[in-house]
Amino acid sequence: MIETLVGFAAFFALALLRVPMAFCMGIVGFVGVGYMVNFNAASSMIAQVTYETGQSYTLSVIPLFILMGNFVVRAKLSDELYYAAYCFLGHRRGGLAMSTIIACAGFGAICGSSIATAATFTKVSYPSMQKYGYKDALSVGSIAGGGTLGILIPPSVIMVIYGIMTETNIGKLFAAGIIPGLVATVMLCLAVKYMTWRDPDAGPPAERRPWPERLESLKLIWPVIVLFLLVIGGIYIGVFTATEGAGIGAGGAFVFALARRVLTWRILSEVLIESAATTSMLFMILIGALLFANFINYTTMPADLKRFVLLFNATPVMVIVAICVIYVVLGTAMEELSMILLTVPLFFPVVIALGYDPIWFGIIIVIVVQIGLISPPVGMNIFVVKNLLRHISIGTIFNGLMPFTVALVVLLALVVAFPGLATWLPNFMK
Repeated sequence: MIETLVGFAAFFALALLRVPMAFCMGIVGFVGVGYMVNFNAASSMIAQVTYETGQSYTLSVIPLFILMGNFVVRAKLSDELYYAAYCFLGHRRGGLAMSTIIACAGFGAICGSSIATAATFTKVSYPSMQKYGYKDALSVGSIAGGGTLGILIPPSVIMVIYGIMTETNIGKLFAAGIIPGLVATVMLCLAVKYMTWRDPDAGPPAERRPWPERLESLKLIWPVIVLFLLVIGGIYIGVFTATEGAGIGAGGAFVFALARRVLTWRILSEVLIESAATTSMLFMILIGALLFANFINYTTMPADLKRFVLLFNATPVMVIVAICVIYVVLGTAMEELSMILLTVPLFFPVVIALGYDPIWFGIIIVIVVQIGLISPPVGMNIFVVKNLLRHISIGTIFNGLMPFTVALVVLLALVVAFPGLATWLPNFMK
């Protein structure tokens, strides 16, 4: 146990010195295994983990979904999703903010990245909200909050990584995220209603669109529906695996981008380079986390933690509540992917020992990551919006996000209290 505490202290010390998270975890894992076994074994571990991670067929789903999302962005499908939502909701008070959230949900169904979703709709929806006099707190809150739907509504990179770490079926994780994703969309829209109820001037209504224009707007979003049904539907009914689905989705997004004549050799090169850079970043963090997890497995902490928690098995739900609180607190101080890779190896055996469904726990993990993405001071969506809208103060962003954070906390409580929200659909999968 002492070795583990020293390892975590060293990790946080390196992080405070602004050493990249991947290297923080990798250095501590290497030195820890070297101390507990020997440094020859630690050196061999680095080579083995790096090779196996790079050669993993299952992990190929990550670059494929990232490539799919980048093609979708270039094809301007996000603009059409927002326009369709705007046609139906724009005339309501706070309607443009609700349109942003619903468009984020649709975009998340073909993207899989929260950061990409937030960055895209900062460019797509903020100008419209500014045009109609929306207050910045509501505008940026709906963009950053809605952006978190990119990792809950499948496909989701976070779900893929969780599934690989815990050997949980990725297709079932995708299915499990659909109902909570829809509930989350409703909760975030209710947060908009609350903000406009408290301050009617925060989100004045835009002009009402006639029904012919509304129906015409629905014709523009058929590529999104086709891609989602093709990828998630195919995985759900067992036609192909998650990895095959990712390949089909990337190919389909490429075809749509070609059909819309948005791809030139230069843009194609940019898409491929951007996808490779994002994949490299994720793989570096994953390799570092695996090295750190190997060090933790050599210590007594997993067994000690499991024994400690099982002392309270008369009230296992309190254990889950405690784990959720720990994650929410960690999310305010740590980058979300690193947090998951560090903590899942510790908490997952405990949750399984208490008899909980690993798929349900995976959705819990994704929701706490959503909360972390918009929690100060290190929420990634906060910095994405701030970097793109430099004239807005960080205090305005924090204030605008409070109702959306509360909405996600309520969602977390609902999924904890009613596990069927996450487990019902996966039970029907082939």
